Amino acid sequence: MTQQSIEQHNVVLEVRDLYKHFYLHTIDSRCVEALNGVSLSVAAGEHVALAGTSGAGKSSLLKSIYRTYKPTSGSVLLKLDTTTFVDLVSLTDAELATLRGTKIGYVSQFLRAQPRRSPFDIVMHAGIQRGMDRQTAKDAAAHSLQRLNLDEVLWDVSASMLSGGEKQRVNLAAGTISPPQLLLLDEPVSALDPANRESALELIGTLTSQGVAVLAVFHDIEAMRRLASRIIVLRNGRVDYQGSPEDALTNLEGVAR
Repeated sequence: MTQQSIEQHNVVLEVRDLYKHFYLHTIDSRCVEALNGVSLSVAAGEHVALAGTSGAGKSSLLKSIYRTYKPTSGSVLLKLDTTTFVDLVSLTDAELATLRGTKIGYVSQFLRAQPRRSPFDIVMHAGIQRGMDRQTAKDAAAHSLQRLNLDEVLWDVSASMLSGGEKQRVNLAAGTISPPQLLLLDEPVSALDPANRESALELIGTLTSQGVAVLAVFHDIEAMRRLASRIIVLRNGRVDYQGSPEDALTNLEGVAR
Protein backbone atom coordinates (compact mmCIF):
# COMPACT_ATOMS: atom_id res chain seq x y z
CA MET A 1 0.00 0.00 0.00
CA THR A 2 1.77 3.14 -1.23
CA GLN A 3 1.46 6.14 1.09
CA GLN A 4 1.99 9.83 0.37
CA SER A 5 2.07 13.03 2.40
CA ILE A 6 0.04 16.18 1.71
CA GLU A 7 0.61 19.52 3.43
CA GLN A 8 -3.03 20.63 3.89
CA HIS A 9 -4.02 18.93 7.16
CA ASN A 10 -7.79 19.30 6.70
CA VAL A 11 -7.91 17.70 3.26
CA VAL A 12 -9.50 14.23 3.33
CA LEU A 13 -9.66 13.57 -0.43
CA GLU A 14 -7.44 14.84 -3.21
CA VAL A 15 -8.08 13.81 -6.81
CA ARG A 16 -5.25 14.55 -9.22
CA ASP A 17 -5.52 14.54 -13.02
CA LEU A 18 -8.05 11.69 -13.09
CA TYR A 19 -9.00 10.07 -16.38
CA LYS A 20 -11.55 7.34 -17.04
CA HIS A 21 -12.10 6.04 -20.56
CA PHE A 22 -14.43 3.23 -21.58
CA TYR A 23 -13.79 1.09 -24.64
CA LEU A 24 -16.88 -0.28 -26.37
CA HIS A 25 -15.45 -3.44 -27.86
CA THR A 26 -18.75 -4.40 -29.47
CA ILE A 27 -18.91 -1.07 -31.33
CA ASP A 28 -15.62 -0.82 -33.23
CA SER A 29 -13.71 -0.53 -29.92
CA ARG A 30 -15.04 3.01 -29.65
CA CYS A 31 -13.58 5.07 -26.78
CA VAL A 32 -15.91 7.02 -24.49
CA GLU A 33 -14.02 9.64 -22.48
CA ALA A 34 -15.96 9.92 -19.19
CA LEU A 35 -13.31 11.84 -17.23
CA ASN A 36 -10.58 13.98 -18.74
CA GLY A 37 -8.09 15.19 -16.16
CA VAL A 38 -10.30 15.98 -13.16
CA SER A 39 -8.55 17.46 -10.13
CA LEU A 40 -10.27 18.47 -6.89
CA SER A 41 -10.03 18.22 -3.13
CA VAL A 42 -12.53 17.89 -0.27
CA ALA A 43 -11.74 18.87 3.30
CA ALA A 44 -13.09 17.55 6.58
CA GLY A 45 -16.46 19.12 7.33
CA GLU A 46 -16.89 20.33 3.74
CA HIS A 47 -19.83 19.43 1.49
CA VAL A 48 -18.86 19.67 -2.18
CA ALA A 49 -21.70 19.30 -4.69
CA LEU A 50 -21.06 18.16 -8.25
CA ALA A 51 -23.20 19.78 -10.94
CA GLY A 52 -23.39 19.36 -14.68
CA THR A 53 -25.62 18.07 -17.44
CA SER A 54 -26.31 14.39 -17.92
CA GLY A 55 -23.14 12.71 -19.18
CA ALA A 56 -20.84 15.38 -17.72
CA GLY A 57 -19.05 12.76 -15.63
CA LYS A 58 -20.55 13.24 -12.15
CA SER A 59 -21.43 9.63 -11.35
CA SER A 60 -18.36 8.34 -13.19
CA LEU A 61 -16.22 10.51 -10.93
CA LEU A 62 -17.81 9.14 -7.74
CA LYS A 63 -17.49 5.56 -8.97
CA SER A 64 -13.86 6.13 -9.97
CA ILE A 65 -13.07 7.53 -6.52
CA TYR A 66 -14.77 4.57 -4.83
CA ARG A 67 -13.04 2.26 -7.36
CA THR A 68 -16.27 0.75 -8.69
CA TYR A 69 -14.61 1.92 -11.90
CA LYS A 70 -10.85 1.50 -12.21
CA PRO A 71 -9.48 4.88 -13.39
CA THR A 72 -7.50 4.92 -16.60
CA SER A 73 -4.88 7.16 -15.01
CA GLY A 74 -4.44 9.73 -12.27
CA SER A 75 -4.48 9.58 -8.47
CA VAL A 76 -7.18 9.43 -5.79
CA LEU A 77 -5.54 10.23 -2.47
CA LEU A 78 -7.47 9.37 0.71
CA LYS A 79 -6.40 10.49 4.16
CA LEU A 80 -5.25 7.78 6.57
CA ASP A 81 -3.92 9.94 9.40
CA THR A 82 -2.77 13.51 10.03
CA THR A 83 -0.33 13.72 7.12
CA THR A 84 -0.45 10.36 5.36
CA PHE A 85 -2.60 9.58 2.34
CA VAL A 86 -3.03 6.42 0.28
CA ASP A 87 -3.64 6.32 -3.48
CA LEU A 88 -6.82 4.32 -3.99
CA VAL A 89 -6.01 3.82 -7.68
CA SER A 90 -2.93 1.75 -6.82
CA LEU A 91 -4.53 -0.51 -4.19
CA THR A 92 -5.30 -4.17 -4.64
CA ASP A 93 -8.93 -5.20 -4.27
CA ALA A 94 -8.16 -6.70 -0.84
CA GLU A 95 -6.49 -3.50 0.38
CA LEU A 96 -9.37 -1.43 -0.93
CA ALA A 97 -11.92 -3.64 0.86
CA THR A 98 -10.36 -2.78 4.23
CA LEU A 99 -10.99 0.94 3.63
CA ARG A 100 -14.51 0.73 2.22
CA GLY A 101 -17.11 1.40 4.86
CA THR A 102 -14.54 2.40 7.48
CA LYS A 103 -12.67 5.27 5.79
CA ILE A 104 -14.82 5.83 2.70
CA GLY A 105 -18.53 5.26 2.13
CA TYR A 106 -20.74 5.35 -0.93
CA VAL A 107 -24.51 5.90 -1.06
CA SER A 108 -26.02 5.30 -4.47
CA GLN A 109 -29.55 5.64 -5.77
CA PHE A 110 -29.98 1.87 -5.50
CA LEU A 111 -29.72 -0.62 -2.64
CA ARG A 112 -27.73 -3.73 -3.56
CA ALA A 113 -28.19 -5.98 -0.53
CA GLN A 114 -27.43 -9.65 -0.09
CA PRO A 115 -30.52 -11.85 -0.49
CA ARG A 116 -32.88 -12.10 2.49
CA ARG A 117 -31.09 -9.43 4.54
CA SER A 118 -33.39 -7.09 6.42
CA PRO A 119 -33.11 -3.28 6.50
CA PHE A 120 -32.29 -3.38 10.21
CA ASP A 121 -29.54 -5.95 9.68
CA ILE A 122 -28.03 -3.95 6.81
CA VAL A 123 -27.84 -0.73 8.84
CA MET A 124 -26.70 -2.42 12.07
CA HIS A 125 -23.85 -4.24 10.33
CA ALA A 126 -22.70 -0.99 8.72
CA GLY A 127 -22.28 0.40 12.24
CA ILE A 128 -20.41 -2.70 13.42
CA GLN A 129 -18.10 -2.44 10.41
CA ARG A 130 -17.23 1.09 11.53
CA GLY A 131 -16.25 0.00 15.03
CA MET A 132 -19.50 0.08 17.03
CA ASP A 133 -20.23 -2.74 19.47
CA ARG A 134 -23.34 -4.76 18.63
CA GLN A 135 -25.73 -3.08 21.10
CA THR A 136 -24.61 0.43 20.16
CA ALA A 137 -25.01 -0.46 16.49
CA LYS A 138 -28.52 -1.82 17.12
CA ASP A 139 -29.54 1.36 18.93
CA ALA A 140 -28.00 3.56 16.23
CA ALA A 141 -29.68 1.55 13.44
CA ALA A 142 -33.08 1.97 15.08
CA HIS A 143 -32.50 5.70 15.46
CA SER A 144 -31.41 6.10 11.82
CA LEU A 145 -34.36 4.17 10.41
CA GLN A 146 -36.79 6.10 12.61
CA ARG A 147 -35.24 9.39 11.58
CA LEU A 148 -35.73 8.48 7.92
CA ASN A 149 -39.36 7.47 8.56
CA LEU A 150 -39.03 3.81 7.58
CA ASP A 151 -42.06 2.05 9.07
CA GLU A 152 -40.94 -0.31 11.83
CA VAL A 153 -42.99 -3.19 10.36
CA LEU A 154 -40.51 -3.16 7.45
CA TRP A 155 -37.34 -3.39 9.52
CA ASP A 156 -37.22 -7.19 9.54
CA VAL A 157 -38.53 -8.03 6.06
CA SER A 158 -36.25 -8.84 3.15
CA ALA A 159 -34.88 -5.60 1.73
CA SER A 160 -35.68 -6.88 -1.75
CA MET A 161 -39.38 -6.42 -0.96
CA LEU A 162 -39.07 -2.68 -0.34
CA SER A 163 -40.09 0.07 -2.73
CA GLY A 164 -37.46 2.20 -4.46
CA GLY A 165 -37.87 5.04 -1.98
CA GLU A 166 -37.72 2.68 1.00
CA LYS A 167 -34.53 1.08 -0.32
CA GLN A 168 -33.02 4.51 -0.81
CA ARG A 169 -33.70 5.39 2.83
CA VAL A 170 -32.09 2.15 4.00
CA ASN A 171 -29.07 2.93 1.84
CA LEU A 172 -28.77 6.38 3.37
CA ALA A 173 -29.21 5.06 6.90
CA ALA A 174 -26.41 2.53 6.34
CA GLY A 175 -24.15 5.17 4.83
CA THR A 176 -24.58 7.69 7.64
CA ILE A 177 -24.53 5.48 10.74
CA SER A 178 -21.23 6.35 12.46
CA PRO A 179 -20.25 7.92 9.13
CA PRO A 180 -16.79 7.40 7.60
CA GLN A 181 -14.46 10.35 7.10
CA LEU A 182 -15.39 10.56 3.40
CA LEU A 183 -18.92 9.95 2.13
CA LEU A 184 -19.85 9.88 -1.56
CA LEU A 185 -23.53 10.53 -2.30
CA ASP A 186 -24.92 9.76 -5.76
CA GLU A 187 -28.46 11.18 -6.01
CA PRO A 188 -29.37 9.88 -2.52
CA VAL A 189 -32.89 11.41 -2.46
CA SER A 190 -33.96 10.97 -6.09
CA ALA A 191 -36.76 8.46 -5.33
CA LEU A 192 -38.17 10.15 -2.21
CA ASP A 193 -41.46 11.95 -1.77
CA PRO A 194 -41.33 15.52 -0.37
CA ALA A 195 -41.75 14.56 3.31
CA ASN A 196 -39.13 11.82 3.27
CA ARG A 197 -36.83 13.93 1.11
CA GLU A 198 -36.93 16.61 3.81
CA SER A 199 -35.95 14.09 6.51
CA ALA A 200 -33.11 12.79 4.33
CA LEU A 201 -31.76 16.26 3.58
CA GLU A 202 -31.86 17.12 7.29
CA LEU A 203 -29.80 14.02 8.06
CA ILE A 204 -27.30 14.76 5.28
CA GLY A 205 -27.02 18.31 6.60
CA THR A 206 -25.68 17.03 9.94
CA LEU A 207 -22.67 15.31 8.37
CA THR A 208 -20.46 18.37 8.00
CA SER A 209 -20.86 19.27 11.68
CA GLN A 210 -19.51 15.76 12.42
CA GLY A 211 -16.39 16.54 10.37
CA VAL A 212 -17.34 14.28 7.46
CA ALA A 213 -16.05 15.23 4.02
CA VAL A 214 -18.99 14.91 1.60
CA LEU A 215 -18.83 14.77 -2.20
CA ALA A 216 -22.35 14.61 -3.61
CA VAL A 217 -24.43 14.60 -6.77
CA PHE A 218 -27.90 16.13 -6.56
CA HIS A 219 -30.13 16.77 -9.55
CA ASP A 220 -31.82 19.82 -8.13
CA ILE A 221 -30.42 23.22 -7.33
CA GLU A 222 -32.37 23.60 -4.10
CA ALA A 223 -30.55 20.69 -2.45
CA MET A 224 -27.19 22.15 -3.48
CA ARG A 225 -28.19 25.59 -2.26
CA ARG A 226 -29.17 24.12 1.09
CA LEU A 227 -26.27 21.74 1.70
CA ALA A 228 -23.19 22.64 -0.32
CA SER A 229 -20.28 24.69 0.96
CA ARG A 230 -18.75 24.57 -2.53
CA ILE A 231 -20.00 23.61 -6.00
CA ILE A 232 -17.94 22.06 -8.79
CA VAL A 233 -19.42 22.12 -12.29
CA LEU A 234 -18.30 19.35 -14.65
CA ARG A 235 -18.52 19.61 -18.42
CA ASN A 236 -17.34 16.91 -20.83
CA GLY A 237 -15.49 15.12 -18.05
CA ARG A 238 -13.55 18.20 -16.94
CA VAL A 239 -13.89 20.74 -14.13
CA ASP A 240 -15.51 23.71 -15.82
CA TYR A 241 -16.07 25.91 -12.77
CA GLN A 242 -15.88 25.77 -8.99
CA GLY A 243 -16.74 28.23 -6.27
CA SER A 244 -19.08 29.09 -3.44
CA PRO A 245 -22.80 28.38 -3.88
CA GLU A 246 -23.46 32.11 -3.96
CA ASP A 247 -21.14 32.52 -6.93
CA ALA A 248 -22.09 29.28 -8.67
CA LEU A 249 -25.88 29.21 -8.44
CA THR A 250 -26.39 32.01 -10.88
CA ASN A 251 -24.69 29.83 -13.51
CA LEU A 252 -26.42 26.58 -12.57
CA GLU A 253 -29.92 27.04 -13.94
CA GLY A 254 -30.32 24.41 -16.60
CA VAL A 255 -27.02 22.76 -15.68
CA ALA A 256 -27.80 20.69 -12.56
CA ARG A 257 -30.11 18.36 -14.44
